[in-house]
Amino acid sequence: MPSTTTFLDELFDKGLLIDTGVDGLYGRSGLFEEIGDRFQALVTRYGAEDEPEVVRFPPAMSRQVFEKSGYMKSFPQLAGTVHCFCGSPADHVSLLQTIEAKGDWTEGQKASEIVLTPAACYPLYPTAAKRGQLPADGLLFDLMSYCFRHEPSKDPARQQMFRMREFVRMGTPDQVTEFRAKWLERGQALIGELGLPLKLDVANDPFFGRTGKMLAVNQRDQRLKFELLIAIESEENPTACLSFNYHQDHFGKTFELESSDGEVAHTACVGFGHERVILALLKHHGTDVKTWPQSVRKALWG
Repeated sequence: MPSTTTFLDELFDKGLLIDTGVDGLYGRSGLFEEIGDRFQALVTRYGAEDEPEVVRFPPAMSRQVFEKSGYMKSFPQLAGTVHCFCGSPADHVSLLQTIEAKGDWTEGQKASEIVLTPAACYPLYPTAAKRGQLPADGLLFDLMSYCFRHEPSKDPARQQMFRMREFVRMGTPDQVTEFRAKWLERGQALIGELGLPLKLDVANDPFFGRTGKMLAVNQRDQRLKFELLIAIESEENPTACLSFNYHQDHFGKTFELESSDGEVAHTACVGFGHERVILALLKHHGTDVKTWPQSVRKALWG
C-alpha cells in the first residue's frame, strides 16, 4: 500500500515547519531560517555589482496606495485587509457578549487604513515618485518583505504569508528590459549553483474574472512575465520560485514616475520566493543539510 505521507507532513514531522492550524500559515524552525539566511546572502552576492539601494517595508501598506495600484481590479481573490474594533464602550460590552455566546464577533470590526502587502514592491512606487524625476541612469532597489495572498492550500509552496525578495528597476524601456534580461541569466545561474532542476517558461499573473483572461493572454503574448519553475509538490506542476516581470509603464502612469527625459518611467522586477527556494532545496537534497552535495553547501555556507 503506497504511503500517504506528504512533503508537508514530513516538514511538520522534522520540525522544519510548524503547524498553526491554518493551511498556508506556518512557523519556521531555526534550521529553516538558517537555510533562508544563506540563500539570501547568495542573492545579495549576485546583485551586489549593480549597487542597488536597500529598502525594507513592513508587511502592511497604505490602503490608499493599495487602492490606487489597481490590485483589486485584477486580484480581488488574493487581497487581505486589516480590520479593527472601532466601537464605543457600549459596543465593547456587546462584543464581549457575542464572544461569550460564541457568535461572530468579527461583524463589529471595520476596515482600517492598512492592508496586507501583496508584493514587496507595491509600497515602493509612490515612495520613489515623491523624489521627483528619476536620474539619467534610473533607479534600482533591493527589497524584501513578508507578503500576504489569500490562497489557503495543503501545498507547502503555496503559503498565505510568505517572504519575497525583489530587485526593482525604474527608468527608460531600454534600461529596464536590459535589467530583466540580465537577471534572466543570473537567476538561472544562481539556481543552477544550488543544484536544483529548473525550467524557464513564459507565464501570466492570476488575473480574476472574464477580463482577467484577456489580460493573461496579453501578458503571455507580449512575454511580460517569465517564471523559473522547480518541482516541489509535484513534477507535473512545478512551482514558480523566481519571476521576471516587465510592467511597462503601468506603475509609471499610476504613480506619476517620470524618467529623466520627461517620459513616463517604465519598471521591471525580479522576485525570489524565499520559502519556495528553501522548500525546493529540502525537497531535492533532503531534510538533513549535512548530506547535501558539497557544491551546494559551499554555495550557501562557503
